[in-house]
Amino acid sequence: MISHDGVLESEEQSGSRPESLKKMHLPGKTSPTGDGCGGGAFVDSSPKVTANGVHDIEDRILRITGYYGYNPGYSSHRREDGSESHAETPGSETSRESHSYQTFTNTALKVLGGLLMVLCISSSWTPIQKFRECSRLFGEDGMTLKLFVKRTAPFSILWTLTNYLYLLALKKLTATDVSALYCCHKAFVFLLSWIVLKDRFMGVRIVAAIMAITGIVMMAYADGFHGDSFVGVALAVGSASTSALYKVLFKMFLGSANLGEVAHFLSTMGFFNLIFISCVPLILYFTKVEHWGSLSSLPWGYMCGLAGLWLVFNILVHVGVVLTYPILISIGTLLSVPGNAAIDVLKHEVIFSVVRLAATCIICLGFLLLLLPEEWDSVTLRFLANIADKKTEEHGEELTESSVNTRSRSRANGTVSIPLA
Repeated sequence: MISHDGVLESEEQSGSRPESLKKMHLPGKTSPTGDGCGGGAFVDSSPKVTANGVHDIEDRILRITGYYGYNPGYSSHRREDGSESHAETPGSETSRESHSYQTFTNTALKVLGGLLMVLCISSSWTPIQKFRECSRLFGEDGMTLKLFVKRTAPFSILWTLTNYLYLLALKKLTATDVSALYCCHKAFVFLLSWIVLKDRFMGVRIVAAIMAITGIVMMAYADGFHGDSFVGVALAVGSASTSALYKVLFKMFLGSANLGEVAHFLSTMGFFNLIFISCVPLILYFTKVEHWGSLSSLPWGYMCGLAGLWLVFNILVHVGVVLTYPILISIGTLLSVPGNAAIDVLKHEVIFSVVRLAATCIICLGFLLLLLPEEWDSVTLRFLANIADKKTEEHGEELTESSVNTRSRSRANGTVSIPLA
């Protein structure tokens, strides 16, 4: 057996290791100890781990010199036979997998975000084109400040007057009377269209307009042309007049507008009302025309409900004319009269006089006559002619059947009937 001193001398001659490593043994190996005779017991000389992760002097030297890419606690002296000197740890494999997964996730998110952006851009281009087309109703150059005020202000003022006068009339009359008087706006629309728009003259509509005016006079006469009743009738007729003027101007301005143009126009008018008309209540309050109590005393529930119902009414009236037949919208307005009458009788216990009932019936009948189409006379004549032709054909068939039956009976009796020339 080679002695310990011989090993040290051979290492000094070779010079293959640093001086400080010549007196150390490989970690994990047993080294002979004892009396130096080569026969001592073997003990474990594995390095002890310190608090900072460095095992012994060898770790310190390797850390300083960077020997074989040393990391504290993972130096080459811990690996036996060099089998694990450069092996990858499970932690490094996990971090590589997580890095690749994160890269794939980022790429997928970028692709998805790009697709969403493409869809948003492509879908937003169609509404922009539609908005430009609908803006042409204000002019070929689009909307300008001058056109905005010129085309929107008259409609906003008229519609505000219509609503305000209608509310003032409700303070003087019942809801049934006000709704019946408001139905006269159809007659006013016909008269203005005939004068301003040069619409076709129709005798039946003239009769309907006369009936509407008669109903108004009878309604005012119900209480003797004095007091709150007369003022209420005047306010309701004023509301119907401003409404008729609004509709005639709307037809002059938009003509046969489509749904997009109507929506664009109503949005523009709402924006104008928000800027200019919203100050009207303040003006009425400071000029002592209207009086408000404290904010807590105002009936906010009724006011919010009224605002919501009024919004629905305006949307249905303007948009419904485009989506469905205008006659259905007019019939819906007419049906408000019996509905209000039922509420007034059941809830408010209103007793209607004979004159008021007659005036309401006359106005409603005139309203129905105004709903007749322009070609109602020719359509009616064609309908009556078709009925007459059907009756003639049925009578001829009956005569033919009777003559056949007569001939069959004559032949059965042995006689022959000869028709006269």
